[in-house]
Amino acid sequence: MSTPLDTVTHAEQTPEVDQPWADLGLKPDEYERIRDILGRRPTAAELAMYSVMWSEHCSYKSSKVHLRRFGDLPSETPLGKTLAGIGENAGVIDIGQGWAVTFKAESHNHPSYVEPYQGAATGVGGIVRDIMAMGARPIAVMDPLRFGAIDHPDTARVLPGVVSGVGGYGNSLGLPNIGGEVVFDECYQGNPLVNALCVGALRHEDLHLARASGAGNLVVLFGAKTGGDGIGGVSVLASETFEDEGPAKRPAVQVGDPFAEKVLIECCLDLYRAEVVDGIQDLGGAGLSCATSELASAGDGGMEIELDLVPLRDSTLRPEEILMSESQERMMAVVSPEHLTRFMEITERWDVEATVLGRVTGGDRLQITWGGETIVDVPPRSVAHDGPVYERPIARPGWIDAVQADTTADLPRPEGEQIAQTVLDLLASPNLCDKSWITEQYDRYVRGNTAQAMPFDAGVVRVDESTGLGVALATDGNGRYGRLDPYAGAQSSLAESYRNVATSGALPLAVTDCLNFGSPEDPGVMWQFQRAVEGLYDACLELGIPVTGGNVSFYNQTGETAIHPTPVVGVLGVLDDVRRAVRSGFPAAGEVVLLLGETRDELDGSEWAKAVHGHLGGTPPRVDLAAEKALADLFVEAGRAGLLTSAHDLSDGGLAVGLAESVMTHGVGASIDLASVGGDGLDDATALLSESGARALVTVAGEADVATLLGIAATYGVPITRLGTTDGDRLRVKGTRGLTVEELRAAHTGTMPRYFAS
Repeated sequence: MSTPLDTVTHAEQTPEVDQPWADLGLKPDEYERIRDILGRRPTAAELAMYSVMWSEHCSYKSSKVHLRRFGDLPSETPLGKTLAGIGENAGVIDIGQGWAVTFKAESHNHPSYVEPYQGAATGVGGIVRDIMAMGARPIAVMDPLRFGAIDHPDTARVLPGVVSGVGGYGNSLGLPNIGGEVVFDECYQGNPLVNALCVGALRHEDLHLARASGAGNLVVLFGAKTGGDGIGGVSVLASETFEDEGPAKRPAVQVGDPFAEKVLIECCLDLYRAEVVDGIQDLGGAGLSCATSELASAGDGGMEIELDLVPLRDSTLRPEEILMSESQERMMAVVSPEHLTRFMEITERWDVEATVLGRVTGGDRLQITWGGETIVDVPPRSVAHDGPVYERPIARPGWIDAVQADTTADLPRPEGEQIAQTVLDLLASPNLCDKSWITEQYDRYVRGNTAQAMPFDAGVVRVDESTGLGVALATDGNGRYGRLDPYAGAQSSLAESYRNVATSGALPLAVTDCLNFGSPEDPGVMWQFQRAVEGLYDACLELGIPVTGGNVSFYNQTGETAIHPTPVVGVLGVLDDVRRAVRSGFPAAGEVVLLLGETRDELDGSEWAKAVHGHLGGTPPRVDLAAEKALADLFVEAGRAGLLTSAHDLSDGGLAVGLAESVMTHGVGASIDLASVGGDGLDDATALLSESGARALVTVAGEADVATLLGIAATYGVPITRLGTTDGDRLRVKGTRGLTVEELRAAHTGTMPRYFAS
C-alpha cells in the first residue's frame, strides 16, 4: 500500500505505479474500470474505497440482477404504504395509529467463524445501528443460527462463542431477544451462519433517511473513535470462499462495545427529538468509505471531507486504513449550520464524541483531503451504487436429479410400539431438542414489552404501551428443503415464518430476508440462488406482502463444499393488542384438540428422515400458498375473537413434535386419535411425521367454540380434524405407548447440556 503522499496529483503523474488491487479482492477488469471512471490510476485511498465498496458483501454485484424483481412487488399492505423499502438501511412499515416499525436481517457469518464472540456481537451491533439510522428506537432482536454437526470439535469452539456474543451484546444494550433458530448440519461445518434481525419502533414523522442534501450543510462523525480493528473486516471477509484449512490469515474482525452503543442509541433519539439531523448513516461494512459515498450518492450534491480530523484510537493508521476500518459504534450525520450548536450540546451531554469532518457541496464529487492534500476525488455514485453488476453463469446441477429420485418411499416407518420411541428420538435430535441452554443466556423480557418469546412460535413485542399495539416476528429457513429444491425450499421458509406469525393471531405484513449461499462463481450455486429468489418473489406476490429489505451472503463455502441453499426469511405481523396474542402449549385439561389443514404423505427432506435415517433426498412438501393465506386469515379472525386457547404451527417433526411440545409446555397431557388425519390410507407414523405445510395444532375451550371455529374455517376453506382432548399428564396416541411428560422432557432437554454445558 502506498504512503499518504499518494495524492490525486501524484496519481495523475505516475500512471505506471504497480498497485495491490488483486490483494484487495478486485478483478483485473474491475481495476481497469476504476481507471476508466477516474481517467487515471486511483490513489491508494481511492483504491481502498473501491475495493471495499465493490466487494460482494457491499455491492451485491452477483445478486443485483436477481434481486431487482423484489422492487416490482406491491408496496401496499392492509394497513398502509411501505414507508421505506429496498435500498434504505432498513424497511419501514406502517402498523397503524401513527406508528411504524422498521426491521431488517443481516449476516455476520465468516467473521463469526474466525472470531465467534466478536463476530456475533458486532453482527448484533451492526443491525441495531441500521435500525437506529431510520429514526427508530430498537425494541427487540432475533438470532437465526446454523452450525456444523453437534458433536464436531469445531462446533464446540464456535457455538458457545457465538451465543455469548449475541447475548453479551444484546443483553448489554437492554434489548430483548425474542426469537430465532438453532440448526445443526454437517454442511455448515466450516461456514456457520450467524444471522441477526432487529426491529425498531417510530412515529411516522420521525422517519430519517441516509441522504446528504443541501450545499453548505455539515458532515458530522460521532460515536466511538476509529481504530485498526476490522480493517477490511466483513467487506473482504464475507466476499471470499474459505480454504480447506479453515480460518487462517483473515482481515481483523471488528471489536464491539455494547455500552458505547447503548449511549449512542439514546443520543441519536435525543438528536431526532431535537430535529437537528437532516440525514444520517451508520458506519458498518466498509466504514467511512460506505458512509461518505452512500450519503453523497443518495443526496443532491457532492461532499468534502478532511480525513485527518477523524478521531483515532491508533495514530499510526494510514488514510486508506481509516477509510477501510469497520470500527463499531459510529454514526455520520448531515447537520445544517444553524443546528450544529444544539447537535453538539446533545452529544456532549451524552459524552459522545462528535467531530465536523466536512460539508455538503453543490458539485458532484466526493473529495477527501489529508493534511491539506486531496487523496480522493471520485463520483460518489461510482463508489456506492454504480459498481460492477455480474450476470453470473447459471446451470442446474447435474446431481440434483439423482437426489430428487432418492425418496423416502423405502425407508422403514415405525409401527405400534416403535412410534413412541421414534417420537423420543426426534425430541432428542439436535435440531428438535430443547434450546433453552442457549435462549436462557439471552434476556427475553428486558424493557417489559415482550409479550412472547422463545420457545413460542413467534416473538411478540408491544410498541404502544397505551393501546397494546404490537408486532409479531418469526424467522425460518430450511436448508434441507433448499438442497432438494431451492424454489420450493425458499417458499417453504417464507410459508413457515408467515404461519408462525399468524398462529399468534397477528396479521402478516412484510418480509425481510437473509439469503445464505455458496460461491456465486459456481454456476450451480447461482442456479440455486436464482430459483430461491424466484420462489420468494412468486410467494410474496401471491401472499400480497412486500420484501422491504434484507441481505445476501455468498461465499459460504469451504473449498468445493458449499452450504445448503439457506434463505432465512423473517416475517413481521401486527397485533391490535398484544394481550390477545395466542400462545402455544396446551393450557388446561378438558379442552378440544384440533388439527387445521391437510396432512399428506410428505416425508422427503423431513427431520425424521435426516435424524433417524441419515437420509436427505426426494422432493420437499408441496407449498400451497393459498392454503397458507387462508390459514392466516382464520387465525387473525379467531384470535381477535378470543376463540383459541392455544395454537402451534406444524413444521419440522410434524404433528408428533407439535403434540409433544404442546404437552410439555404446561405439563398437560392429551388423548389423541389419528384415525381421521389425512383420510383413508394414511398410516399412523406418516400422520405423525409428515411435514405437510399450511397446518397448525389448536385447542378451544369447549364444544360451542368448536362449532364457531368450524364456521370460520368453512368461510376460509380450511380443513379441520378433531384429534381428541387434553387430560392427564401424558401424551397418549391411540395404538401406541403413552409417553409421560417426564419422559418427553427428559428426551427433549438432555441434548444441549450433554454437548455444551461444560
